[in-house]
Amino acid sequence: MYRMIGTRDPPAQSPPSVREEKDFDQVPTAQSTMADSAYSFSLTTFNPSGKLLQIEYALNAVNSGGKTSLGIRCKNGVVIATEKKLPTILVDEDSHKKIAVLSEPAGIVYSGLGPDYRVLVRKARKKAQTYFQKYKEHAPASILVREIAAVMQEFTQSGGVRPFGVSLLYAGYDDDGPQLYQIDPSGAYFGWKATAIGKDSVSAKTFLERRYNDDLEIEDAIHTALLTLREGFEGEMDETNIEVGIIREDKKFHVLTPAEVKDYLEQAE
Repeated sequence: MYRMIGTRDPPAQSPPSVREEKDFDQVPTAQSTMADSAYSFSLTTFNPSGKLLQIEYALNAVNSGGKTSLGIRCKNGVVIATEKKLPTILVDEDSHKKIAVLSEPAGIVYSGLGPDYRVLVRKARKKAQTYFQKYKEHAPASILVREIAAVMQEFTQSGGVRPFGVSLLYAGYDDDGPQLYQIDPSGAYFGWKATAIGKDSVSAKTFLERRYNDDLEIEDAIHTALLTLREGFEGEMDETNIEVGIIREDKKFHVLTPAEVKDYLEQAE
């Protein structure tokens, strides 16, 4: 075989070292941070992994900063309960409420940012009143929950706003029986037998999975709710730092008084 004059064989290339292969496969941390920051302030743009980062941040506000709240649906009603820790003893506890009545057969509790929650409560009450004035009956749970979720979802796709930094638990009673729903900052909502939201939601759900059964009645559900909160509670739990709301077959949502909460706490010990 003849070789052309003036040509040379290319120099032999040695295989890349282990260090070189490792460096080639690694994505620099600075680049990933810059890539995330390019999407972190945009509400209407998905990042390369298919996420809206502002919604992720809203969920972080619920899961890291929100006090634990939970709900239990039972045979004859629904129970919702939450931690209510005041920043200082100087705060008037009557001015700090976490459970709200939306209409006669519906109540709601939150984990996350209190100011965002108050805006949603006001909007939800208005929608409940509008429905009642138009149809002369209270809105079914599925309709009112859908309307609340639509408001939250709208704030995930509009410019100049941000998602609501709260997750909600809705407790209601309609012609289909007791209803418990969870609504997240994205506007997603689901019906539940029992669930929890907030910073200790994972351990609370694990506890509820062990204790829940379809034959629970309202009194047992209240005790189960208090025991679940106690699992992750820091400090001493009493009637001043716990709120409980219930709805029975009479379809009237009721927030327990501190005296009633104290009685149930004593029974749960």
